[in-house]
Amino acid sequence: VRLVESGGGSVQTGESLRLSCVVSGFALSGSDVKWARRGPGKGPEWVLSAGQGRFTVTRDNAENTLWLQLNNLQPEDTGLYYCTSTSRGISGPGTQVTVSS
Repeated sequence: VRLVESGGGSVQTGESLRLSCVVSGFALSGSDVKWARRGPGKGPEWVLSAGQGRFTVTRDNAENTLWLQLNNLQPEDTGLYYCTSTSRGISGPGTQVTVSS
C-alpha cells in the first residue's frame, strides 16, 4: 500500500505544472486520497483550498492515479506537494514545487 507522487519542478510565476499521484495496493475509486502541501516554515494544508480556484484535481480510476493541475503558480505556492489518505494513515514522499518570481 503506497502513494508515489511525481511531476514537480522549478517554474516561473504564472506557469503551470501537472502532478501525479499513483496509488498502489488499494483502489483510488471511493478512497479518501487527497492532495496536500507543506510550504517552507508552514504547516500542512489542503491544496484545493489553498489554490483559490487555480488548481484542479482529476481522478483516473482506470490508472489508479490522482492528478493535480496547478495553474498560474505564485511564489507562495512553493512547497512539497504530496497525496495522503487519512483513513489509511499513509502519505507519499511528495514532489517539490518551486516557483520563482
